Amino acid sequence: MTESSRPCPPDWEIFCQVVDNFGDIGVCWRLARSLVTDHGLSVRLWVDDWHAFARLCPALTGHVGRVFVDGVELCPWHEPFPAVEPASVVVEAFGCALPALHLEAMANRPVAPVWINLEYLSAESWVTGCHGLGSPHPQLPLVRHFFFPGFEAKTGGLLREAGLLAERDRFRQRGGRETWLGEHGFDALAADTLIVSMFAYEQPALADLISAWAGGEHPVLLLVPEGRVLADVARAFACPALEAGSRLRMGKVELAVLPFTDQASYDRLLWSCDLNFVRGEDSFVRAQWAARPFVWHIYPQQDNAHFDKLEAFLARYCSGLDTAAASAVAGFWRAWNGRGGLAPAWSALRAVLPAIDAHAGVWCSGLSAQTDLASNLRQFCNHILDPRE
Repeated sequence: MTESSRPCPPDWEIFCQVVDNFGDIGVCWRLARSLVTDHGLSVRLWVDDWHAFARLCPALTGHVGRVFVDGVELCPWHEPFPAVEPASVVVEAFGCALPALHLEAMANRPVAPVWINLEYLSAESWVTGCHGLGSPHPQLPLVRHFFFPGFEAKTGGLLREAGLLAERDRFRQRGGRETWLGEHGFDALAADTLIVSMFAYEQPALADLISAWAGGEHPVLLLVPEGRVLADVARAFACPALEAGSRLRMGKVELAVLPFTDQASYDRLLWSCDLNFVRGEDSFVRAQWAARPFVWHIYPQQDNAHFDKLEAFLARYCSGLDTAAASAVAGFWRAWNGRGGLAPAWSALRAVLPAIDAHAGVWCSGLSAQTDLASNLRQFCNHILDPRE
């Protein structure tokens, strides 16, 4: 559906500015679809970077204006912002500033919309004290509520669409990994091959890790979707450049560069691997639902503030591991984020991967017992709209 006269406002609308290439829009796109599919709501999603979004949502290709995909109304966010009636719930994701025209329209509604600031995910202890707090607008009769995703019941939870884990289990029980590998030309692997996916930010020390893998005892199949780490991968393999479809071998390492893909296909990549390197927020959460060992490349912040978030999650995640495994996980994650040598940290991590694999399943089961983000968010907004609920 192309641009036309706009219908009545949807139940919800989400505003997203693409800051971390794909992480921010990845979260918003999953949330919008979950609200439609799992909760029966009508949802409008505003995105400021149509080109970046189209890589995650190929159905956008060729469209320059409003279009419906998977039941979600997708709209480009540009200036001048159109005069549209606000939804009953307005979500500004990750601190993006709503257009002034839209704020005024929100204030002019007979019943003010529920205004949500969806914050970044964090395991830090202060999150529970700030989750759900309201902040009045200094001039307009509006209240912004801060909603924090998190890892415990006193937070907003994690994005997990209904049926995700059952779909993952069916994939594995029905030979999905073997089918996926065969479809991508990897059907003759040695039994002890470690299958690794790598979606990461720039990693200048990557050559040390690749060298350790190349000279190691067991073969490694390295699957790298197109992205920011690809130039570092190319340097590690002494290759001028890499692109989707590139295949190289160095010692025990076989490299395959995969095309950037949509979210459903990325989930299957995670489900098919023994170890997943992920980054930012969206792939970080999906790796936990994959219930496999993973390594997090956290989005770097000024003054190394991101290490507080890294250490807070490590403390939570490693609490169920024995001392050796916890030390190996923490040591490698710190090295991957720039604090330590990758080669020696890998040696320690490789030795405890079986224990981490078992822990990943337990961790995933514990998280899945909690209410998901979309459900928590809907319940929170419904209570504001009607406190009797």
